[in-house]
Amino acid sequence: MKNRRIAVFTGNRAEYGLQFPVLKAIDDHSDLDYQLIVSGAHLDKNFGNTKNEIIEDGFEIHDEVKIMMGNENESATAIAIGSGILEVSRALSNLKPDIFVVYADRFEGFAAVIASTQMNIPTAHIEGGDITEGGALDDSVRHAMTKLSHFHFTTNQEATNRILAMGEASWRVQTVGFPAIDLIQNNNFASPNEVTELLNLDLKKPIVLFTQHSVTTEFQMATKQLLPSLEALSSLENDAQIIITYPNNDAGGQDIIDFINNFFSEKNSKNIIIKSSLGRYLYHGILALSLDKNLRVCCAGNSSSGIKETPVFKCPTVNIGSRQLNRLRGENVLDTSYNKNEIKNAVRKCLFDEGFRDVARNTSNPYGIGDAGIKIAEYLANVTLDKDVVLRKEMTNKGFSRGGWYK
Repeated sequence: MKNRRIAVFTGNRAEYGLQFPVLKAIDDHSDLDYQLIVSGAHLDKNFGNTKNEIIEDGFEIHDEVKIMMGNENESATAIAIGSGILEVSRALSNLKPDIFVVYADRFEGFAAVIASTQMNIPTAHIEGGDITEGGALDDSVRHAMTKLSHFHFTTNQEATNRILAMGEASWRVQTVGFPAIDLIQNNNFASPNEVTELLNLDLKKPIVLFTQHSVTTEFQMATKQLLPSLEALSSLENDAQIIITYPNNDAGGQDIIDFINNFFSEKNSKNIIIKSSLGRYLYHGILALSLDKNLRVCCAGNSSSGIKETPVFKCPTVNIGSRQLNRLRGENVLDTSYNKNEIKNAVRKCLFDEGFRDVARNTSNPYGIGDAGIKIAEYLANVTLDKDVVLRKEMTNKGFSRGGWYK
């Protein structure tokens, strides 16, 4: 019997870092073959051209999907989604996978899911059911991807409960945990020596790892929202080494990149390091420094990684603004508004307040205990592919009323 062909779509560096354990588990499974479709920021030199990281990891790229990004205005993302649907449809027509796998809530993945489901390809969605009410379009896109998809792999039980409440049949939903934890459990990240050598850091000095993305419904305000963060970081430069990475290629992303570079271009900033992309291996290596209680490391910004990945490393974190509002998190996270002093004080608390550092070291991790990739691969190898069963999705929530509307 032929191996099942599992096409996996990736559109940016952060998403790929989370998909790595899934790809590896599919590749290692005796009954599965992967087909990798690379798109979005991976193919954009302005955002690090991170397809090279995929190649360095030893994965074969089976198709490249170039998505047309227009000018940064209200129609840019809609145009990109339309372009993505056309290109992903072409790729899927060539590859003819048995199952298609997509991740999370980004516009590239949304385009990919529309293409695959309209082509009657059984589609699996990872990380559905989460909520990020401050992410504006994120929740709407994520939940739409859930309703389009046929199989669901969630990172936590609350997310599973939400998907079941959407009327998805329980056999379609698996609570597998957060795939990135697989890598962390396997110590698949840079050692302290590698971190210091690659970034020329002094571990005796505090370190702040910073990434701030645009909020999709407020992308015109991206640089205004960024300015207090950069001012706060600049004021901390004498106290800490600051590592700044580029944002995603959402609307407003290029404005953020230009603003960061212009902000620091005229400053003689010895302790500011700006990187287009660190890569998963080095990024996790920096966070892992927090496991040594003698080292002072803080994550800051508004990336989901600051919420979902830092608890594993016991890394104190400053979450800025509304982008991750109400996302499930550990006790290691401090929330601030877009206010210079609030941000500065929160970062200082993460670095120097022993009471809070103690809280972070003892934080719970709400995102699972590992082996997510293996669980996903095993399900993909064994789930029915009878299209009458898979494609005809039943609505389990019948909407019966009792004395009026019934919740």
